[in-house]
Amino acid sequence: MTNEKNTIQNIILENREKLSVSGVLDILTFDEDEIMLETELGQLNIRGENLKVEKLTVDTGEVVAKGTFDSIVYTKELPKRKGGFLKSMFQ
Repeated sequence: MTNEKNTIQNIILENREKLSVSGVLDILTFDEDEIMLETELGQLNIRGENLKVEKLTVDTGEVVAKGTFDSIVYTKELPKRKGGFLKSMFQ
C-alpha cells in the first residue's frame, strides 16, 4: 500500500515503556488502557497498561506516551467521528 502524499511516519517504542508517534492529526480517545490516534496513515490503536499521554506537539503532530505497551495496530479505515480531543481544545 502506498500513500499518495509520500508521508513519513515514525513510531518509536523504547523498552515497551515510552512511545513516540509522528504524523498525528488528532487524539480520538485515550485512557489508561488504550490510546486511539488519527494519523496521516490511518487510525492507530495503542493498547497497554497505565498509559499516559505525556506530550502533544500540535505544530509537528507528535505524541509521546508512557506506560506498558502491549500492542500497536493500524486499522484500515478511520471511523466517522464527531470531533476528537484536539478539535474540542480549539473550539
